[in-house]
Amino acid sequence: MSSIVEKKYIEELASMIGKKVRVDTEEGEAEGTLIAIDPSLNLILEIKAETATRIVYSSRYIKKITLLEELFDLKGLADRLNKVFPNMVKLREDIGAIIVMDKIKVTKSGVVEGTGPSAEKAKQVYEAYLQELKSKKE
Repeated sequence: MSSIVEKKYIEELASMIGKKVRVDTEEGEAEGTLIAIDPSLNLILEIKAETATRIVYSSRYIKKITLLEELFDLKGLADRLNKVFPNMVKLREDIGAIIVMDKIKVTKSGVVEGTGPSAEKAKQVYEAYLQELKSKKE
């Protein structure tokens, strides 16, 4: 596998960490939060019932992994922020964040770090972006 393809594959796997998934195995299926996964598809799934349980699955028994949450288009948001803050936006997919002006951190949850007028403007862009996504679904 070329290094570019392998890197993209690993990034896609990493983007599923912390999200709700369904794992289909030879013995059945389980739903929970993906805690860890490696390139061989060995994974750790946290299933919450009365108590949280973490289960390690070997890739030999996994048939399919299905993401149950909608993906958030962090790149689309970064592009929108870049229109307001030209050349001051860094997309950090490895940490699931956008860094604006090296002091404002925006994630799929909104502005999580930073204060002042610039942070308020970033928050407005984020909220407008969410509203646009919502109206596209309807």
